[in-house]
Parts: sequence; C-alpha cells; structure tokens
Amino acid sequence: MQIFKDAGAVLEGHFLLASGLHSPVYWEKFRVLQYPNYTEKLCKLIARHFRSNDIQVVAGPTTGGIILAFEVARQLGVKGIFAEKEGEERVFRRGFTIKPGERVLIVDDVLTTGGSITEIMKTVRKLEGNIIGIGVLLDRSEQKKDFDVPLFSCLSVTTTIYKPAECPLCAAGIPLVKPGGSQT
Repeated sequence: MQIFKDAGAVLEGHFLLASGLHSPVYWEKFRVLQYPNYTEKLCKLIARHFRSNDIQVVAGPTTGGIILAFEVARQLGVKGIFAEKEGEERVFRRGFTIKPGERVLIVDDVLTTGGSITEIMKTVRKLEGNIIGIGVLLDRSEQKKDFDVPLFSCLSVTTTIYKPAECPLCAAGIPLVKPGGSQT
C-alpha cells in the first residue's frame, strides 16, 4: 500500500473504469510503473511467489502488462511477452508465441472484473500453453473471480464500484472522469 501511496497512485473522485463501471477511487498504476524501483519491488513479490513453479513464459496484456511481463520475466530468467487487442480478443503478435505445454505465468496490473486476464487465458489455451498462475499488482475486484489457477496479488483492496445506472456519484451531479490512456 505504501508504494501506491508514495507514488500518488490512489486518486479520489468519480471515475469511469475500463470495465464501464463507476468508482469513487481510481488506482493509477502508471504512477507506480513510472518508478523502476517500485516496479522492481512489486514484480519481485510476484516472481518470488511463482519462482518454484518452473515458469517458462510470462505474458501480460498491453499496456501495463508489457512492463510487468518484462520485469517479472527478467527476475525469473525467462522470456516475457504481451498480447494486444484485436477486436474482442487478445493476440500475440511481433513473433511472440507460446509452444504447446509451455508453463505460462500471466501478469496484469489491476484486477477489477478479470476481463483482460480472461482474454489472455483464452489466447494461451488456444496455443496449448499450460497456465500455472496469475500475478497482479492490485486486486480491487469486488467479487473474487475463480480463474481455476492460483492468483497472487501484491495488494488486495476493497474499492466500491457502481453500475452507471445505480451510481450515487452521478445522482449527486459529481463530474465523471475517464482516467488512463484510452480516452475514447
């Protein structure tokens, strides 16, 4: 928690999350990821947790997952790759691949609904990779999702989220902010 606070990553207001849900708190992971020493420390927690699992590939989603996949892979001494959006799916491009049976660790920055993790899992399974586990910086999910593989989070917090039609912040007229890189 201290790393997130020190980096100024915990924002308060009225936010539109990538999931389409609203929240009074936004975790701006890039405020953490801009500091290599913080990124290294958090990724060390993930790498340490999965070190004994004979991981062969670390895979993450664009954009924050690129940094995490690289750093966790560096610490484990394996390759790190990332999956990009293509329509409603994620795909490995740029010559990235997973061989059948390869032991894969999936990493992501913030877990809210599990959408991007589920997309990567589908892609890895299509390539017949063996998903060993999932590591995230922050688990802010309201309802814990069962991915059928071990999930490790550096930090787990309960953050209130609302469906747009039920959002009391909207009802109070508090302006909605869409943070992050995707402004469309």
